Amino acid sequence: MNINILAGGPIELLPKLERYQTDEDIWVGVDRGVFTLLSNGIKPTIAFGDFDSVTDDEMAAIEQGVDELNRFMPEKDETDMELALEWAIEQKPELIRVFGATGGRIDHFIANIQLLIKPLQRDHSMLVEIFDKKNIVFLRMPGKYSIKKIPGFKYISFLPITMEVSGITLEGFKYPLVDRQLPLGSTLCISNELINDCGHFSFSKGILMVVRSND
Repeated sequence: MNINILAGGPIELLPKLERYQTDEDIWVGVDRGVFTLLSNGIKPTIAFGDFDSVTDDEMAAIEQGVDELNRFMPEKDETDMELALEWAIEQKPELIRVFGATGGRIDHFIANIQLLIKPLQRDHSMLVEIFDKKNIVFLRMPGKYSIKKIPGFKYISFLPITMEVSGITLEGFKYPLVDRQLPLGSTLCISNELINDCGHFSFSKGILMVVRSND
């Protein structure tokens, strides 16, 4: 089972959502993202939000179109996205995809990136990825990983989100590395590329953000 979460980010940054719609996938709507799902003919299994960004007519459509609607006051300790992600983690899916989490307000975007740490704290193997038209973003804990080419996503960047990522090694890349230190703020691993269909990366300490991008 996969869970797809759609938040209320700019719709022009969304990939084609129907590519990710299968009978095995569960859709979760977050705030304005609920209306976007319904507008694309996708009925979310569950919805979260304070819905302060939708019109009265849109809210009426949401209330009619969603069976399980969790509405909150705007004044709360968590963002709508955090509440939705918490629910998704509890379902223990194989993969959580997050759409509509980029663009718009920078504070929300940074918070959404940091939220990717939450599932890793529960289960290091849990896969949570942020998608938009030009990027795929995910975090990894220490270990060794394989990474395959994806058509249209030429560039792969590795960024530390802890004070340091230790022992990073890149194999099968245009710019290989062996047991390097990657301190917070380093741009050493920006815009790398795979030279074969599959490469490998590993590191021994820290939390690493991986960004797959296209121009």
